[in-house]
Amino acid sequence: MSEPTWNVDYSDLSALFINTTLKKSPDLSHTQGLIDLSASIMETQGVAVEHIRSVDHEIAVGVWPDMTEHGWDHDEWPQLFEKVMSADILVLGTPIWLGEKSSECTKLIERLYGNSSLLNDAGQYAYYGKVGGCLVTGNEDGVKHCSMSVLYALQHLGYVIPPQADAGWIGEAGPGPSYLDEGSGGPENDFTNRNTTFMTWNLLHLARMLKDAGGMPAHGNQRSEWDAGCRFDFPNPEHR
Repeated sequence: MSEPTWNVDYSDLSALFINTTLKKSPDLSHTQGLIDLSASIMETQGVAVEHIRSVDHEIAVGVWPDMTEHGWDHDEWPQLFEKVMSADILVLGTPIWLGEKSSECTKLIERLYGNSSLLNDAGQYAYYGKVGGCLVTGNEDGVKHCSMSVLYALQHLGYVIPPQADAGWIGEAGPGPSYLDEGSGGPENDFTNRNTTFMTWNLLHLARMLKDAGGMPAHGNQRSEWDAGCRFDFPNPEHR
């Protein structure tokens, strides 16, 4: 059976993959292996893809946009946040530790949260009109639990989450080979490959729709208008 023809242009989209492994470069990251699979599909469609391994950067702990203003000597987050804001698609990749997303992933989400009160040009929260997804690897249970946590956080901050917005791979419970280890079966796993492919295309489709529409419609969700007294049909005792 021949591949169906698909004529949608995605070449004006950009995607940022943040790998929240606990291993500094150049150590092997199994999470990066799954990230590369998704990124390669996007790159084939002409999407501008950028990768960040968060542990390689001095990202301070905290929930303020710039933690050097709150007692930290160094904080690279303000520069990394510019990359977040320039990307149409954000994908967070995390390993599983004790059934949870990594501490780096938690820290990264906390820093995203610290900027979430900023407003875009339409008066909406900063991440409105952007699309989010996540990828998870490990050799113990927890893919769905980690995905649930990451995707809830992203949508709460303003990201739009498409159907099937996560994918992952786990080996047998307990010590054993990780995703990229020889003989793990990870890169050949049809379930993981299918879900990663579906996730990637759903991110692309939704990002295309939002970009063509100029983002999320700016009515009923503008913080700037709410603060000015507009209530978007919500009962307002001050304007009866």
